[in-house]
Amino acid sequence: MNTEIPPFILDNWLLFLPILLIQLTLMATALVHVIRHDHYRIGNRAIWIALIVFVQIVGPVLYFVFGKEEDE
Repeated sequence: MNTEIPPFILDNWLLFLPILLIQLTLMATALVHVIRHDHYRIGNRAIWIALIVFVQIVGPVLYFVFGKEEDE
């Protein structure tokens, strides 16, 4: 198994930095919200945590669009 980092990534790591920061910010924000709230429009806590952590960028966006219950 080859574990070397591809040269393209090493040469252009500054291009990937904003994407990484967006991903980490979205994931952290969504996880904090899931942990603090008990009610969701669709699904339960375990499903949303797995989706947020394992489905990069799309998981947190899906949570905020479909899972987050509206505040009263």
